[in-house]
Amino acid sequence: HLTALNALYRPGPLGAGMHTEYADRKNGKSDVTYPHPELEEILADTYGIMVFQEQVMQTAQKVAGFTMAEADRLRKAMGKKIASVMAAEEEKFIAGSVAHGTDAAHAKELFGFIEHFAGYGFNKSHSAAYALVAYQTAWLKAHYPAEYMAALLTAVKRDKDRTALYLHECRQMGLRVLVPDVNRSETDFSAVDGDITFGMSAVRNVGEAVVDSIVEERKAEGEYVSFSDFVNRVDLAVLNKRTIDSLIKAGAFDSLGHSRRGLFETYLDTLDATITRRRAEEMGQYSLFGGGDDPIEEIEVVPPDHQWDKKIQLVFEKEMLGLYVSDHPLFGLETAMRTMCTSTVPGLWEREDKEKVTVGGVVGSITRRFTKNGDPILFFVLEDLEGATEVVAFPKVVAEYGPLVREDAILVVTGRVDHRGDDVKFIAQSLREPELSADEMVRLRVPAARLSKNVVDRLRAALLNHPGAIPVYLHMTSENGEK
Repeated sequence: HLTALNALYRPGPLGAGMHTEYADRKNGKSDVTYPHPELEEILADTYGIMVFQEQVMQTAQKVAGFTMAEADRLRKAMGKKIASVMAAEEEKFIAGSVAHGTDAAHAKELFGFIEHFAGYGFNKSHSAAYALVAYQTAWLKAHYPAEYMAALLTAVKRDKDRTALYLHECRQMGLRVLVPDVNRSETDFSAVDGDITFGMSAVRNVGEAVVDSIVEERKAEGEYVSFSDFVNRVDLAVLNKRTIDSLIKAGAFDSLGHSRRGLFETYLDTLDATITRRRAEEMGQYSLFGGGDDPIEEIEVVPPDHQWDKKIQLVFEKEMLGLYVSDHPLFGLETAMRTMCTSTVPGLWEREDKEKVTVGGVVGSITRRFTKNGDPILFFVLEDLEGATEVVAFPKVVAEYGPLVREDAILVVTGRVDHRGDDVKFIAQSLREPELSADEMVRLRVPAARLSKNVVDRLRAALLNHPGAIPVYLHMTSENGEK
């Protein structure tokens, strides 16, 4: 079935509806018929549908007495659709079929049947090879989901759109994807205790040599217990201000018990003092008045516990990783956004050119350009939970909606799809900033003793019949408290 699926899941067969016919026949919803009695042996595995190129060749051999070489020439001719060659092949096929007991009219009809499917036919040996890989990857995804998705994320780590798509898949699968961590991360994505941890090399301004140094020290001497412990142990080459700044903003020190904001505000004091002391120690220099054996006193600055506002923390995280990881501005708003949009961002690739759709997401980077007349054009990135795309707003749209386009704003954009080769852009026609709040909710408090089956059924029916974007919480109260 995987082999047949690979052959059918291509533009030609999909456009002809062959995948639906195959499914209907397989599931007994349509009758399995054969265009010639002798073809049952060849087409039985595919329910009477000619799916593979090999079936075209076998049919020519069986019905028209073609040799293998002649059957291969027929396959090639049908694939290339050269009229003069096809006419000669059809004449030869009909003559051979008549010689093997089929009347000319039926033979002509059969040639048309073969010709129709040959245009879509796929090489079965290729399809079977792909099916084997599909089965192996599906097995790994089912039995080792964290390891499989970590490998998949590593394979696309330089493509932020694909990474965002696979991060969304992880969340749909119930897998936690964690920010980089000096005590858990390797160079690339890795599976740790059923979770997926970002590789430290994904952090901006952090090279693989730095990551290797951090990991080697951790493996040799154990996990880091504090930021001070970290800066005292790692190679001095790691203690670059840009590198440490980036690791803090990415959340790589969260597991050490420090808040990102607190550490960001104090790390320079710890870093400067530690670098000065360690360099002096390496040169054999100790404190001026303590004799020759007293080391320079270690200075440890304890970071305060206060946190950045969630929005600011996510902005820094995205700046360092290129993606929202620990959280997302759209989390909690998925249902509301679905009711306002007709497509996800990755879904734009499946839409027709110039098709009108509505998508929603968070505004990323913004570029402003001007026409020859000096009118502004905006190019901005719109990112939902599954991917990102570039949106273009021309002067007329900018004049009406321009003030709405600002970084980190949540927008719903209606426009048309613009296919450019393998790329897709989105041409904005109208924009709006929806009124959204993840904090809005309905709370129903009911004594547990009153929740009979009848009450529960009526409540369920009321909620199902009035769907909306706001979550409903049911509080069951009793003498023992509330749940």
